Amino acid sequence: MISARVPPDGPVLLLGPVRGLDGDAVQVLRALDAYAPTAIGLGVSPEEMRGLLDYFVRSEAEPVVPLTRAEAGEVQGLVRFGEVGVPNPSLVDTLSWADSRSVPVAPLDPSDEGAAELFTEHIGYLELVRRTVRERRVGRSPPTPSSADEFALVWDREVAGGSGSQRFARARDRYLARGAARLAEERGRVAIVVDRERFEAVRDYLTHGTPLDPSDG
Repeated sequence: MISARVPPDGPVLLLGPVRGLDGDAVQVLRALDAYAPTAIGLGVSPEEMRGLLDYFVRSEAEPVVPLTRAEAGEVQGLVRFGEVGVPNPSLVDTLSWADSRSVPVAPLDPSDEGAAELFTEHIGYLELVRRTVRERRVGRSPPTPSSADEFALVWDREVAGGSGSQRFARARDRYLARGAARLAEERGRVAIVVDRERFEAVRDYLTHGTPLDPSDG
């Protein structure tokens, strides 16, 4: 896991655990205990957060989680670095931590409908085909870097390396950063949890307040 105060010594603690890695989920909880935020923001949609709460945090029995071929490949590649949980244990454990302490949690990604609109705005048919091919290829042959941190970054570059995918990712990260900034203004002391590969972009947007890439529009 990687973490930083944003801006330096500011009111936001940004946490970037590797998606799925149990060891990083433990580090997230330690960071939350130490920081004691008054609110938490998660890099998920409202629908995803509602599903995690209903089926994994507040339910007595957890459902079976089916995996796509790409998701199974990601788990296969990541398990070299420790136990892997599905759904993402950093999200489930953060929601459980907040639920037990009555700390409010806000989903900061667009709704499923909003994300679909962003996706179609930035990713055309050819990019969609290329992205699907890349997902299948990396799912069959996951990368083998030397650390979980590098695995998360390489996996993201392999799957979402096209220009349209990058524009979509920047738009989604800007949306999240705006929500995180509003949450900090309202609550003061907040923790934001995002997947490791989104960490640098979200930190830059929160620090500088405007997109860094002129092509973002």
